Amino acid sequence: MAEPFLIGEAMTGGYGRGPDILHDCTISVDPGQIAVIVGPNGAGKSTGMKAIFGMLNLRKGRVVLDGDDITDLSPQDRVRRGMGFVPQVNNIFPSMSVEENLEMGAFIRNDDFSSTMAQVYDLFPILKDKRHQAAGELSGGQRQQVAVGRALMTQPKVLMLDEPTAGVSPIVMDELFDRIIEIARTGLPVLMVEQNARQALEIADRAYVLVQGANAHTGTGKELLADDEVRRSFLGG
Repeated sequence: MAEPFLIGEAMTGGYGRGPDILHDCTISVDPGQIAVIVGPNGAGKSTGMKAIFGMLNLRKGRVVLDGDDITDLSPQDRVRRGMGFVPQVNNIFPSMSVEENLEMGAFIRNDDFSSTMAQVYDLFPILKDKRHQAAGELSGGQRQQVAVGRALMTQPKVLMLDEPTAGVSPIVMDELFDRIIEIARTGLPVLMVEQNARQALEIADRAYVLVQGANAHTGTGKELLADDEVRRSFLGG
C-alpha cells in the first residue's frame, strides 16, 4: 500500500523539556482530501499540527512529505518543501494592506506570482475589493481569508489550517468551509484542526479524534459522525 502524501507517523513529543503531549499519534492526508483533527480541549490537536510543521521536536516518530523524510527540517525549510501553514492567531500583518500581505506570502518565490494572486482573488473576491485596505481593519472572517490566501501564495503541496473558523459567525464558518472544499477539489491536500467538530466532520474525507495526545478514533468524516461513541463523547449526542 502506498505511503500517504503527508504523514506524521507515530509522533511522540512535547515542548522543550516538558512532558510528552503527543503519544504515538499518527495523522495523514492525501491529494484532494480534507483531513480534520478534532477532540476535546487539551487533546493535543494543535500540537499535532505543529509537530508536523516542525514547531516542536519529536522524541519518536517521523514526518514524511511527498516521499521525503522531513523530520529534521526547520519550519522554514518545510515551507520551501511545500508546506503552507496558517496558525490560529497572529496570522496576518495587520498594518499592511491585503495585497502586501499576499505579496509577503510569496517570499520564497523568485518568479512572477501575479497569476497566483489572481487565483487567490478569484477564491476570495472580497479581498480584491479590499486589496488596498489594512488587513487589521477587516472582519475576523476576512482576516482568515487573507491568512489562507497568503499561504496559497507559496504554491504549497499541502495546506495546513489551525482552527480556521475560530471566533467567526456560523455564516462565515460555512463560507470558509466552502472555500476549503474548493481548494481541496483542485487536488491540494488540506489538513486542519477544527473546534466546530460536527461541521468539520461533515466535509472531512479523513478524520482523527485525539484524546490526551493519542488517536482515539480514525475514519472518514461520515464514519465518525455515525459512530455512537464519537457522537456521545465529542458531538453532544
